[in-house]
Amino acid sequence: MSGPAPAEMPVPDIFDPRLYGQGIPHDLYRHLRDHHPVAWQEEPEVLGWPAGPGFWAVTRHEDVVRVLKDSATYSSYLGATQIRDPDPADLPFIRRMMLNQDPPHHRRLRVLVSRAFTPKRIDRFTVTVRERARSLLTRAVAEARAGDGTCDVVTQVTDDYALLNLTDLLGVPDTDRALLLHWTQRVIGYQDPDEAGTPELGADGKPLNPRSPSALRDMFAYAHALAAHKRRHPADDVMTSLATDPELTAPELEMFFFLLVVAGNDTVRSAAPGGLHLLAEHPDAYRSLCDGEVGFATAVDELLRRHPPVLTFRRTATRDTELAGTRIRAGDKVVVFHASANHDERVFPAPFTLDLARTPNPHVSFGDGPHVCLGAHFARLQLRVLYEETCRALPASLEPAGSPRRLVSNFINGMKSLRVRVPNA
Repeated sequence: MSGPAPAEMPVPDIFDPRLYGQGIPHDLYRHLRDHHPVAWQEEPEVLGWPAGPGFWAVTRHEDVVRVLKDSATYSSYLGATQIRDPDPADLPFIRRMMLNQDPPHHRRLRVLVSRAFTPKRIDRFTVTVRERARSLLTRAVAEARAGDGTCDVVTQVTDDYALLNLTDLLGVPDTDRALLLHWTQRVIGYQDPDEAGTPELGADGKPLNPRSPSALRDMFAYAHALAAHKRRHPADDVMTSLATDPELTAPELEMFFFLLVVAGNDTVRSAAPGGLHLLAEHPDAYRSLCDGEVGFATAVDELLRRHPPVLTFRRTATRDTELAGTRIRAGDKVVVFHASANHDERVFPAPFTLDLARTPNPHVSFGDGPHVCLGAHFARLQLRVLYEETCRALPASLEPAGSPRRLVSNFINGMKSLRVRVPNA
């Protein structure tokens, strides 16, 4: 007896964070795109985190873009932007972040923070980034050749690269840089025991939301201390610009620091090893990149398409509506899946082919609409420079030395380890 027709198969679960520790479930995504483009997902208790009411998973590119652009129907403010519902008592606090606001309030904050990114600062940042990429890669290659011939590009290159670039841009002292990595791991990696450790429990015995006011108290205290230092000792960095902006309130400063530390670090921290892994798996593509047959700018976007740093973002329906023929009720959670949209055959010919010259390339790795990533330009810059310097450090080959260890998360497409083989000089 033959099995059920694909359309008759049960709607697959793409919520469980443990699923992503094994890799992106592209077969499940494709089934949803083809048969259930807006699919109801249960939200059971997982890894000690409490169950939720469920949500609509949006997997086709066209529908993802529609949700991201239509903030009047799909709000970032009502329930914030994480799949898991925040504690109702924490929601007013969480809504203060730019990421969790809707126009027109969102626009005001976006304009304020964009003032900190001056052309002079960008030029200086570019020079520093290249020196850092070259230094980290040179050291990793030397250590590999002195050892077993392999290096872990996550722990030896990309983690430090993303973190040090961010702290330089912000103006965080060298002595405090480990704090930023600690906060990123705590907030971003909270679903992964390797990153977050044992969850801190609240008074009710449930895990404490890492984005709650009590969990962020130490980060905010540091932000105010750093801002006070910058007012006394101004420098050419983002924190000086924010600390001396008369239009920025103290709570807004806290939330900008949180957003820059976490999103600013983890976007590159997740995308960089993902891109290197793809290049290692596709030696012909890597050779064409290093030989100058394709440009680094288009290569960066194709690598981002194949490995988006963020897997999901949540919106909340403001009214009864319809999406891809599915009725959605006011108050329902609607979650877009970036990696699925980036591999939608309706938009991307041969989506699983790594085409470093692909154009056009309308991927949604940095989102779309009013919340398109404010730091996308800086992320692309860092990734381009890293890949250029990788070609200089390893011009002959970039060969994987085992499978990567992936982050357990349905939010961030992260890697905890990626070993590559380094040929003898």
